[in-house]
Amino acid sequence: MAEDLVLETWDLQCERNGREHRTAEMGCQQLVVRRGQPFTITLHFSGRDYEEGVDKLAFNVETGPCPIETSGTRFHFAVTDFPDESGWSAVVQQQDGGSLSVSLCSPPSACVGRYSLTLETSTGYQGTSCHIGDFVLLFNAWHPEDAVFLRDEDERCEYVLSQQGLIYQGARDYITSAPWNFGQFEDDILSICLKLLDTNPKFLRDQNRDCSRRNDPVYIGRVVSAMVNCNDEDRGVLAGRWDNHYEDGMSPMAWIGSVDILKRWKKFGCQPVKYGQCWVFAAVACTVMRCLGIPSRVVTNYNSAHDTNGNLVIDRYLNEMGEEDRRSKDMIWNFHCWVESWMARPDLAPGYDGWQALDPTPQEKSEGVFCCGPAPVKAIKEGDLQLKYDIPFIFAEVNADVVYWVVQRDGSQKKSTHSSVVGKNISTKSVGRDSREDITHTYKYPEGSEKEREVFAKAEHEKRSLREEDEGLHLKIKLSEGANNGCDFDVFAIINNATDSERVCRLMLCARTASYNGTVGPQCGMKDLLNVTLAPWEEKSVPLRVLYEKYRESLTQDNLIKVVALLTEYQTGDVVVAVRDVYIQNPEIKIRILGEPMQKRKLVAEISLVNPLAAPLHNCVFVVEGAGLTDGQQVKELEEPVEPQAQAKFRLDFVPHQAGLHKLMVDFESDKLTGVKGYRNVIIAPQPK
Repeated sequence: MAEDLVLETWDLQCERNGREHRTAEMGCQQLVVRRGQPFTITLHFSGRDYEEGVDKLAFNVETGPCPIETSGTRFHFAVTDFPDESGWSAVVQQQDGGSLSVSLCSPPSACVGRYSLTLETSTGYQGTSCHIGDFVLLFNAWHPEDAVFLRDEDERCEYVLSQQGLIYQGARDYITSAPWNFGQFEDDILSICLKLLDTNPKFLRDQNRDCSRRNDPVYIGRVVSAMVNCNDEDRGVLAGRWDNHYEDGMSPMAWIGSVDILKRWKKFGCQPVKYGQCWVFAAVACTVMRCLGIPSRVVTNYNSAHDTNGNLVIDRYLNEMGEEDRRSKDMIWNFHCWVESWMARPDLAPGYDGWQALDPTPQEKSEGVFCCGPAPVKAIKEGDLQLKYDIPFIFAEVNADVVYWVVQRDGSQKKSTHSSVVGKNISTKSVGRDSREDITHTYKYPEGSEKEREVFAKAEHEKRSLREEDEGLHLKIKLSEGANNGCDFDVFAIINNATDSERVCRLMLCARTASYNGTVGPQCGMKDLLNVTLAPWEEKSVPLRVLYEKYRESLTQDNLIKVVALLTEYQTGDVVVAVRDVYIQNPEIKIRILGEPMQKRKLVAEISLVNPLAAPLHNCVFVVEGAGLTDGQQVKELEEPVEPQAQAKFRLDFVPHQAGLHKLMVDFESDKLTGVKGYRNVIIAPQPK
């Protein structure tokens, strides 16, 4: 009888497997692999070598608190001669004396999560088992049979592996980009993402069922969408707030990355982090999805409708002074961000695979929970509103009509003509470049096209703006040069009489500070011309100067001013409305890199900003971070106030630990200037061997 086979040591080859599975940046302390792809471990036996035919080797893998084979959360499989495509498999790769290399592989449909790995050895009737470690299994966008398979390598690099990106904000007529540190491979982020899955109410209700559904990116997407907000008392990650009172937390505009938010959530015992707004919710969800291996990107929809009653019409009421009256619950957000994740939809008819919209910002409940999606972008474009999940809500965000009602003094209402404004310039960062990709065409057919009409007929939505008669009076608002924070600027109402008879009108122009979710603050400029005469075919330009001293106190951290123009024709009583959002530009943050950028060698960043305001800035703080560059977040508080036109400046030493292209991101905060962002791309050369 052969003596027992004794396992002495083993090596999970974290570094080599990490390289091959593109998870090396998650650290070489833990084994992180992608499903459907083999990984190699080495076993060292003492006393005698492994003998094929005499010794039997088998493995157990288990995930979740109650692993069961029938739920796909526990597997027992023996070492065989060739891999098994349908289940878990183990194959001997090579034997070198007492050491044995074994290649293990999961099916491409396995549940993701943390697994424990046990080796069972038996010789004759004698057997022993030994727990040889844990590993984490992720989705695999490189495997053709994985539900998240993405064909293009550049897209996989951008949407799974890139730890940094740009999020589009500002206004439709002035699109700005803010840098964001997704940081999905930073220390501890993977374990926090797994903790988020284990904190979700579906897991707490039925652990076995929840773990068994973690093979499905549709299910994971829905869980993540619900867990990024805390509106269901579900110990979610972020609390949302939109009222400009953020003193007991962080202003949503101050964040520059997800890492800080996720670490705070964990550190304070899964208490919601204060505060988020749509791009923060979307960016954190994007980090979690990329971390788990699901290709994801943040998208921005300009003039985004929030249609609460589902009639695809947003009614706005203005009085004759252009002020909002009788607030309806329906809103138009200057912009709204959500996430798109790439996955197959075997739960739907063919044709809906690909990008799915997921919206973690808490707006409406879906199946009793504040989450939204995944909704196939294709279904939104085709108007297939009955498919899962939440397509009518997102369809309205990009397609609703806006109708302005002007309420006269006697209470009567006059409907104004207003062209279609909702769902413009839907934007995301381009693959491999820092430029904007416009993806509006993936959500809707060209305006006025036959296909658009077909989709609206299917969605039982008649587009009002297509039916309106042209009154012959046209009105639009133009901006002079850019509007800079600290400066006065001009806007112009351009009025056009496209008829062959004279028109006599009243023109009201009003500017108010605004938040990105559509709420407006006090007035900061107005003009009321009671007698504007337009000759046939005449065009007039009427200026309104908006003064810094008027908008200074009430400008929100969104840096927006909403300008409303009302043109009323005396003879017919017809009213034309025009609205434009003006984005007030912050000063530029300048970043200079001193030294030769090389891995594990000290670099210096010189960071500066000029105070453009007429008053000194107090409590100035710079926050700097960048995955692969800085060790977490670096915070620098300036001791002195920064006088008008003076420079706020500091130098930061850092030692980059990863080679390749990285973004160094900076946020600047002070009492009068907040949420100022800047970044610099830095290419770090690898350490010489």
